[in-house]
Amino acid sequence: MNYFENIEELIIENEANKKVNALRDNSSTLLTYWNIGKLIVEAQGGKKRAKYGDNLINEWGKKLSLKYGKGYDKSNLFRMRTLYTTFPIVGTLCQQLSWSHYRYILPMKNENERNYYINLVILNNLSVRELQKEIKTKAFDRLSYADKEHIKLISDTNITTISIKDMIKDPIILKADKALDKINEQAIHKYIISLLEDKFLELGTGFALIGHEYKIHIDNKTYKIDLLFFNIKLNTYVVVEVKTRKIKHTDIGQLKFYVNFVEDNIKDINHNKTIGLLIVKENDKYIIKYTTSDDILVTTYALN
Repeated sequence: MNYFENIEELIIENEANKKVNALRDNSSTLLTYWNIGKLIVEAQGGKKRAKYGDNLINEWGKKLSLKYGKGYDKSNLFRMRTLYTTFPIVGTLCQQLSWSHYRYILPMKNENERNYYINLVILNNLSVRELQKEIKTKAFDRLSYADKEHIKLISDTNITTISIKDMIKDPIILKADKALDKINEQAIHKYIISLLEDKFLELGTGFALIGHEYKIHIDNKTYKIDLLFFNIKLNTYVVVEVKTRKIKHTDIGQLKFYVNFVEDNIKDINHNKTIGLLIVKENDKYIIKYTTSDDILVTTYALN
């Protein structure tokens, strides 16, 4: 079997498809690169021996890049080989990600980290530049320890298994005005709420704002929920309270009070259980351990 000729045939067909179907999705290109990676591994004697066959890739990279451009130089041939060895089952390739997306994901050695960023692109329809930003700000590293384990790729059959924990980081990074320290505490609180409002709506994971400082009335008294969202993907209300200081155990009680009110008076019977999210400047692991639950969460914010 002449592997080099087979690779050339795939490239010629792919280049023709790219010229004729410039506006089509990238599925043809991605499949072509996966098949090239597969042929390279086979030509090098299989996965266990493939890493010792780099001379072959160097040689083919010179020939192919001269004939078909830089897209087939040795660096990209190495990436195509990695694409196949990382995703040996072609069905695990996600067509919502382009080859450019995968170029930033392939260097990740941790399977959970790769799966996290692939899911992030799927959920939020991220561009390559937006994916780069998430990687640069270490979105995966800001997940809680428990959330970093056993991350499965989203598919048509399990996309509904995502939770609020998949959407919220710790800390939530906010871009803030440098003059923030010159205003009083109440103004800072309002300012942080406005930043968080924008941040949640930018997430692209189904948050719809119901109210900012949302008023509720109980026994002739008026209370204000900092932010009330409805999340379409989770089919639930999300109550958000913000504290511009270290967490206190009484903050959880206040949040539960608002969550219970929404449960009893706002949510419909077809909605899932209301979620409470407390966002603080600084948390306390013992308060979190003894007061939080699956539907009451705490995270922090950081100003950038």
